[in-house]
Amino acid sequence: MNAYSRRSREIAPFHVMSLLARANALEQAGFDVIHLEIGEPDFTTAAPIVCAGQAALAAGHTRYTAARGLPALRQAIAGFYRDRYRLDIDPERILVTPGGSGALLLASSLLVDPGKHWLLADPGYPCNRHFLRLVEGAAQLVPVGPDSGYQLTPAAVAAYWNADSVGALLASPANPTGTTLARAELAALSQAVRARGGHLVVDEIYHGLTYGLDAPSVLEVDDGAFVLNSFSKYFGMTGWRLGWLVAPPAAVPELEKLAQNLYISAPSMAQHAALACFEPQTIAILEQRRGQFRQRRDYLLPALRELGFRIDVEPQGAFYLYCDVGAFTDDAQAFCAHFLETEHVAFTPGLDFGNHRANQHVRIAYTQDVARLREAVARIARGLESWASRPR
Repeated sequence: MNAYSRRSREIAPFHVMSLLARANALEQAGFDVIHLEIGEPDFTTAAPIVCAGQAALAAGHTRYTAARGLPALRQAIAGFYRDRYRLDIDPERILVTPGGSGALLLASSLLVDPGKHWLLADPGYPCNRHFLRLVEGAAQLVPVGPDSGYQLTPAAVAAYWNADSVGALLASPANPTGTTLARAELAALSQAVRARGGHLVVDEIYHGLTYGLDAPSVLEVDDGAFVLNSFSKYFGMTGWRLGWLVAPPAAVPELEKLAQNLYISAPSMAQHAALACFEPQTIAILEQRRGQFRQRRDYLLPALRELGFRIDVEPQGAFYLYCDVGAFTDDAQAFCAHFLETEHVAFTPGLDFGNHRANQHVRIAYTQDVARLREAVARIARGLESWASRPR
């Protein structure tokens, strides 16, 4: 191992992937596993998008595109901001990337020098801090809880900002908590970061998957922010690997240079397929699916609370419940393993999402239909009994 780079050794594994591998092995052995561990919708890509992708392949659209992406797709994304947020975003500010991860790679490469860091909420999506390590920067994890909706606050920025801080990364809706930031909260955080000469980067990957509200974009209050988004979640194109980054105009030439060197361009077939995402018939399908996600949340949230899972903040978006299981255990990893092995229900230990009370939390994804979730709840109830009576 010492022959490999220190950065590689210091990037922690994504623990849910080993749990997924075990779940898949159980399935191959003939067990019925209910997957509530991976942040991937159970819906396949909507038919109009698939048809557009097939047409692109048939037409021979299999070559590199420009590093910033197809002009037509960047225009379509700008139109999406106009229609959904009433924002006039110049398509020249938009870079199409290989997934939201590609957008994060560009932003972190541009904004973070070795030894510098961004402030991140703990808990939060694990790959964010690992990308910072990859560019020889770091994440300053800020412990957050239900009192702030598991989000950073201006007071937290003031308390944790230091000479090595160069920015803050927010997520709204957030993974793993599903909480959102209101427009006033985004404005206050922008002011707090800007006042310290930092960059504000906002993960809006779960926009569109909100329930009872529409999450505001940070660009409504800070036109100079960097915005990460993706075609994976709301648009249901996880395996197509496509996302985008909205950046201030002055940053675009540097970002384009990085894109040219890091990945040349996003997948061309996926870009052509994504043009169909913004068609009315596609949006109608996606909105119907959003309604199904809300039904799932509205079933699973009270059902888990009744079993003793503590969920202090109702998630307004994404498709996760971040559950405090401290009443049952201080070893969430063993807790998850127990339910996988005995009841064949897979969910994710809090260890994947940070350090703050991670061993007392699990993330449960409502990425199965309600009938399947009912079965999962019945199994979890049975598993709690065997957990309580297990040998110590």
